[in-house]
Amino acid sequence: MTFPLTARTVHRHLDVDGVRVFYRESLPERADAPVLLLLHGFPSASHQFRRLIDVLGARYRLIAPDYPGFGHTVAPADFTYSFERLADVTEGFVQRLALTRFVMYVFDFGAPIGFRLAGRHPEWIAGLVVQNGNAYAEGLSDGARDFIALRPGVPGAEDAVRGLLTLSGTRGQYETGVADPELVAPDGWTLDQHFLDQPGRKEAQVALAFDYHSNVELYGEWQAWLRTHTPPTLITWGVDDPFFPGPGAHAYLRDLPDAELHLMNTGHFALEDHLPQIAPLVADFLDRVWH
Repeated sequence: MTFPLTARTVHRHLDVDGVRVFYRESLPERADAPVLLLLHGFPSASHQFRRLIDVLGARYRLIAPDYPGFGHTVAPADFTYSFERLADVTEGFVQRLALTRFVMYVFDFGAPIGFRLAGRHPEWIAGLVVQNGNAYAEGLSDGARDFIALRPGVPGAEDAVRGLLTLSGTRGQYETGVADPELVAPDGWTLDQHFLDQPGRKEAQVALAFDYHSNVELYGEWQAWLRTHTPPTLITWGVDDPFFPGPGAHAYLRDLPDAELHLMNTGHFALEDHLPQIAPLVADFLDRVWH
């Protein structure tokens, strides 16, 4: 009996401007294997890609860092939590690894970080995999719009953010919109909550929540970048995402009419219950665009 190859994965740290960045990297069989940079979402970390790395990492070089304020990455006490700063650290991480070309997988928070990288270094981007990574106004649910409108100092605003940082809030992000919750392992939200409960982490997430409006303000720039550079793009999207519903996926086709679109009947963390559908799509896409 033969079995599919399972990746060997190393777990390392890199220092980037005083931030001790944790990352996972698969060790593919070929030294010249296509490179896929995996940018995680809120409130998770690189562990959300564990199973994807296991499935694809023997054929492709998959690299998944944790941002400051997430997972195993350790940032200085005076680190300023904004999306610009997360992009700065991710940019430095890519440069420290001497990556000059890769396909970028953007999910949730990974989209505003990834599109900032793309704007700074278009030559790096061999293609995009977009999974519930929003860049269009029509991709914002009413709940997301209310969240983005929160501002520091407004009565009740910080409490509203902190309400998402509880175990029930974290679990809800995994299970809302999922047709069969039994397919979603509890490990993801349990580990996420472990990190959220570490000293200083909730404060970091509050700061990022109050900065999220900066991403929406850049949507026009990111859309112009897509139209100008027309990267090969694969879109896989959980259409019942409570934050970024299905219209956000369709909106990409306005600027990338040749993008490949696959809609999944699930919620925000589509990899949790649709890995068997998404992984082959990503593998086929990497084989086609990497040359």
